[in-house]
Amino acid sequence: MAKVQKTIAERLQDIQNELTRAERQLASSLLANYPMSGLSSITAVAEHAEVSTPTVIRMVRKLGFEGYPQFQAELRKELEATITTPITRHEKWAGNAPDTHILNEFTGVVVDNIQQSLSQIDPTVFDQACQLLSDQKRSIYITGGRITRALADYFFMHLQMIRKHVHNMESRSSSWPHYILDMNAGDVLVMFDVRRYENSSIKLAELAKNQKLKIILFTDQWRSPVSKLADLTLCSRISVPSAWDSSVVTLLLLEAIVAKTQKSTWDSTKNRVEELENLFDQTKFFRKF
Repeated sequence: MAKVQKTIAERLQDIQNELTRAERQLASSLLANYPMSGLSSITAVAEHAEVSTPTVIRMVRKLGFEGYPQFQAELRKELEATITTPITRHEKWAGNAPDTHILNEFTGVVVDNIQQSLSQIDPTVFDQACQLLSDQKRSIYITGGRITRALADYFFMHLQMIRKHVHNMESRSSSWPHYILDMNAGDVLVMFDVRRYENSSIKLAELAKNQKLKIILFTDQWRSPVSKLADLTLCSRISVPSAWDSSVVTLLLLEAIVAKTQKSTWDSTKNRVEELENLFDQTKFFRKF
């Protein structure tokens, strides 16, 4: 199985410790509106980051490219990947369909996605997300998109069992002002946004920042535009041999966060779960043998 190609954003994370001050400044500028920020002329990119054009050239070479044209060509490929529809993705994959069984091929890609994603995630960012979600003084608001709605619902259900003040926001943007009205500075907004990024997500993030909320974003390897407003961003590889993207890595991260959050709040969580189980018994919700 061919090795998964890292995105330029992932490569930038890999070489952070090797960059000079000016190169780190350039990297931050590129990631602020990734990947569009790197598609301008080399002069425009340098001016926007307030660095010299030789700095751009040096960093491009550190990323493994011969020159700026090769760097931009790779960015254009990534941009194309973020806007392809399920039909075009299926056609591209089917043209090179492997002879091996789909179960083996699909699983192999998912396993590689997990390994690649985990190698790129900063444990400090993960821990900070868990700390925010464990803070009982903060209310938690969760929202997903057209496809990621299911992930938002799943995450909400588990966090709601662990702690109080967890809100599952409706998908309809027309309902958001009612939630925003009750948001306080320091509360947490958990957002899910993957490729074919939804325009409404940016607007919600902007409104949340105006309310001084902390935003935790779950996105893909190309990074949603919301990432420039998010306080913490967790990226997952989502490409698989299918017309649709995979949520496996994101789900893994969610379950790991739930595990750490319930462990750190276990004293209160244990009492809450016991009360919940008692209510289930009273309502005869679960079958007893």
